[in-house]
Amino acid sequence: MTTHFFRTGRSAGRERVSGTGLADRLTVFLATGFFISLIPEKLTGFRKFTGAGFMGTALAFLMFPLLPGGTAAYGCFLALFFIFSVLVADRASSIYGTHDDPRIVIDEVAGYWIAAAFMERTIFSLTTAFIFFRILDTLKPWPIKKLEKSLEGGFGIVFDDALAGIEANLLTRLLLVFWPAK
Repeated sequence: MTTHFFRTGRSAGRERVSGTGLADRLTVFLATGFFISLIPEKLTGFRKFTGAGFMGTALAFLMFPLLPGGTAAYGCFLALFFIFSVLVADRASSIYGTHDDPRIVIDEVAGYWIAAAFMERTIFSLTTAFIFFRILDTLKPWPIKKLEKSLEGGFGIVFDDALAGIEANLLTRLLLVFWPAK
């Protein structure tokens, strides 16, 4: 028996997405950032441009203090989380039946954690990385947009955000050179 547990943002005759069991429910729970990406859709009624990406990045920002602090430990964690994100995003994409569904925000979490990687953990640097990441993830300048369209599956979903994270990290570091946090 198939259990229907998530809907898209379409109004009349809402389309339902089916999940077949606990594994699918856990995948959706993780891919949606503990269901945080479902909140904006419920508030706005829109399926695209819901603010789900912002919510996913905000979740990553709030969880950042819980991550490993040492360079080697953080690097290992980030590499493992990237792989984990690819697997979860790929499975969630299959569940939702569409590539890079806006409800999938685990890619924003990975992208922000890359944006904030290996720098001082000050509110200034973390907030600056947040702002740069959101701008780059939203506008998708070259080569991010090209990669988003050319890469498939979970890797394609996560990699464009990882690249936005790398660019945000570099921009944050550049800004800190000219405007050091005190």
